[in-house]
Amino acid sequence: MTGIVWQDMVVAGANLLFAYSILTQVVHGFREKKGFILLRTSGPTTLGLYAMAVAFFTIPLFYSASVAAFNATLWLLLFIQRLIYEKA
Repeated sequence: MTGIVWQDMVVAGANLLFAYSILTQVVHGFREKKGFILLRTSGPTTLGLYAMAVAFFTIPLFYSASVAAFNATLWLLLFIQRLIYEKA
């Protein structure tokens, strides 16, 4: 497949909006030293987003795959924040 398909740009763009919103939550968690998101929310979301990234990569929607992996990593950070700050 050559060129960029419009669906890749739409999915990647939407995921960038999601990344912005969740990035602010990650920064807030680090500043406050609290894990605000429940493990049963951040855990499945992380796994689902990584699965979507793999699926996008195989289609191939490379921009979407990259942004979905970035989102998954942000959710993973929220998961880790909850584990670390819950004990503090």
